[in-house]
Amino acid sequence: MKNKEVIKHIVNWLSSYSAQSHTNGFVIGISGGIDSALTSTLCALTQKPVIVLNMPIRQHKAEFDRGAEHIEWLKKNYTNVTSDTVNLTHIFEKVENDFPSSIQDFLTMANTRARLRMLTLYAFAGHHKMLVAGTGNKIEDFGVGFYTKYGDGGVDISPIADLLKSQVYALAKELNVVESILQAKPTDGLFHDGRSDEDQMGATYDELEWAMLALENQVDEQKFSEREKQVMQIYQNRNRANKHKMEAIPVCKIPKELF
Repeated sequence: MKNKEVIKHIVNWLSSYSAQSHTNGFVIGISGGIDSALTSTLCALTQKPVIVLNMPIRQHKAEFDRGAEHIEWLKKNYTNVTSDTVNLTHIFEKVENDFPSSIQDFLTMANTRARLRMLTLYAFAGHHKMLVAGTGNKIEDFGVGFYTKYGDGGVDISPIADLLKSQVYALAKELNVVESILQAKPTDGLFHDGRSDEDQMGATYDELEWAMLALENQVDEQKFSEREKQVMQIYQNRNRANKHKMEAIPVCKIPKELF
């Protein structure tokens, strides 16, 4: 991949989209992970105003600290970047207390966190007439559907959704993203114990990337190792289960003769 050319292409795309939509810039949520770090840096390179938000909800300290470190690095290097920290813990706890205990499982409440953050991003974006920039990569958005519907999936534009995770790392290194983020295990920041994406999915991004490409290239399954068979099963199971996120919302079409 031609890193510098890809970076230039994405930055030009962001600038053009913002101009065509008559918006002032971009709002991005910072998680302390590689995807939001790259997305926010690419947005900063447009020289348009960028607001980055750290939105802790009972956040694992290491995740919050990495996010804060990246925000300070951005503001030091790009004068068009401003930031806010919006602690959503008390709002989340109010929702949690009002929900019946019967629906307060781990996954439900993790998705609730993501949706509270989406609400916050759009409050800032609407007030400042900006676009919410998504941080999903190709594996998450079009492979395994590893995001929250109407949470981190609720965005205006997706600058890095055509990049595999390995390509996200390559561009982040090219742009000198802080080392703590480059070295950290990927995490969605939705669990207070700091569990990684790999812990949740049972496979690494490199493995899932292999599965996506193997399917695209129609690799003969007989050539798979036992681990590759396991990974392929994980990939296909998640892809099937999360199709509802990745496809357009079904619309019930009414026959003309019924009107």
